[in-house]
Amino acid sequence: MSARDSVLIMYAIKRELKLNNKEKSFLAGCAGFSRFVYNHGLSLLKATWDIPEISGSDSKRIDPIKKVFTNITKKQEGMEWISNYSSRIYQNAFRDFKKAFSRWREPKIKAEMPSFKRKKHQGSFTVDSSNGKVLVRAGKLIKIPTLGTFRFKESIPYNCVSQTFTISRVAGKWYVSFAVSGCKIPEMKHNHKQVGIDLGIKTFATLSDGTTIDTPSSIKEAKTKLGRLQWRNRNKVLGYRHSGIKASKNAIKYYQKLRKKQKIITNIRADFLQKTTTFLAKTYQHILIEDLNVKGMMANHKLSDALSSLGLYRFRELLTYKQECFGFLLTIVERWFPSSKTCSLCGHIQDMPLKERVYRCEHCHQVIDRDLNASINLERWISNADGLSVNACGLEEADLLGCTASAAAHCGAGTQSSLAGIEQQTV
Repeated sequence: MSARDSVLIMYAIKRELKLNNKEKSFLAGCAGFSRFVYNHGLSLLKATWDIPEISGSDSKRIDPIKKVFTNITKKQEGMEWISNYSSRIYQNAFRDFKKAFSRWREPKIKAEMPSFKRKKHQGSFTVDSSNGKVLVRAGKLIKIPTLGTFRFKESIPYNCVSQTFTISRVAGKWYVSFAVSGCKIPEMKHNHKQVGIDLGIKTFATLSDGTTIDTPSSIKEAKTKLGRLQWRNRNKVLGYRHSGIKASKNAIKYYQKLRKKQKIITNIRADFLQKTTTFLAKTYQHILIEDLNVKGMMANHKLSDALSSLGLYRFRELLTYKQECFGFLLTIVERWFPSSKTCSLCGHIQDMPLKERVYRCEHCHQVIDRDLNASINLERWISNADGLSVNACGLEEADLLGCTASAAAHCGAGTQSSLAGIEQQTV
């Protein structure tokens, strides 16, 4: 076995649990216990900030707070209910609490300050085995340490081992997730060497070889149903905590329906992105995508709704971690590279308003689809020693003399002829 094959990778497995009402109530109580511990620690930590006699970092204060909870709070009158739940729940709650403050104090991460958890939030908690890793057998049953045996809705096809298990509730459904160690996927032979990908709204991805990937229409249909549900319940007393207005019973039912609709949209988007990135990872050896400023693009109120449905940054994240799994190379092209403004045939740069969907070069008079032109430029992008982005046609702003015959052949006569109809329709 080679050194590469001996390296193990952590993979996450997440399965929905098939529960009865008693099991749902028990897991809801476990999530409530974890939330209580987290909020209790947060309140005590904030209280110590106002006491000048107490000094030290947050991490040094959290450890004594944990000891106070173990030795004093749990033994107080009225806290007998804590003994109904596993001690591993509050141990991991304090661990998550400490990690949240470490992330908040880290300037590079730019995380928000930890806030109090609320009962209306979905709820989650973590348990682990104090005796090391446990065996999760193939099938529809799982024995979670300190909690018991539960059923899966979808079976696991193989035996695996893990030590930490996180149980979460999303839209009324309970899930368990855990990490397992596995070997890398063997190197595969990709059918194509290199491709540039231009991401958009109307067409999700345009590849430099002419392939287009459309956004699934089911997302738009699901968002239409979500908007219809919100409009029909616009007059319900939804509640406002700061004014002391409680949500009505019908509003609580509405919130449950709302979570289900939003979960459907999330599932459609996640399924689309996973399948798309896996297809690209298996097909192309070298993928080049643009470093998009998604946060800045979301500031445009005309595009924000469509952009939020696509998951552009999640697309980049999936491609990034799948590099190691499928053995391809992902290159992030710098943000200021003018891929849409540059002619893919001669390298001429001109202004391209967003409403212009066809690129008409003022220099060589090439007519080509805007997204296809950008994807071809992304495929040819290289970075020179000075850090300047250059096009394979020539320098930073290549002229017609710098265009090679191979670059002209890349665009292809077939591509130009197929886009001739676009020019006629536009005219």
